[in-house]
Amino acid sequence: MKPSFPAAPVVERAAEPDEANIRELVYGFYDRVRADPLLGPVFDATLAGRWDDHLPKMCTFWASLVLGAKQYRGNVQQAHQPLEGIEPQHFSRWLYLFLDTVESRYEPAAAVRFMEPALRIAQSLQLSRFGWDYKIPVEQQALLERVAPKRTPCDDEPQLPARPAGEPFPTRIIGRSRDE
Repeated sequence: MKPSFPAAPVVERAAEPDEANIRELVYGFYDRVRADPLLGPVFDATLAGRWDDHLPKMCTFWASLVLGAKQYRGNVQQAHQPLEGIEPQHFSRWLYLFLDTVESRYEPAAAVRFMEPALRIAQSLQLSRFGWDYKIPVEQQALLERVAPKRTPCDDEPQLPARPAGEPFPTRIIGRSRDE
């Protein structure tokens, strides 16, 4: 049986993000998170009584990413490390709700400006939390491949070797090996 998700409210889709519609996105998205049976309890356990502090930070974060405002000061990895009870399905659900909310509020070209960083951040958080050998869920990888801009390599651009499993970088880091 496929899980059901609360539908995003119907609003006029914006052609370009700006501070006002980013605020509406963030507040609308976190309304859905709070109502979600899987995510709501996790977020409420951490943010109970602090939502009024958290939501403006999220507005600043997304404005910094999408508009280049450079006002966000914080460490995303560090902020998410102490969260208890987070499992892979929480990331997938968060992404589904976020991408659905973005898609319902922005025209496709503007929506991608939110989607790609959201997917990359989710991957980074999952690798940090579950280890470098963790396999990003296929559905998340497929979404990232659909929304990430396609770069064609230049002839003079060096090609990096493929990354072996368990290696976070395209080449081995100089120093002690894993075998030592």
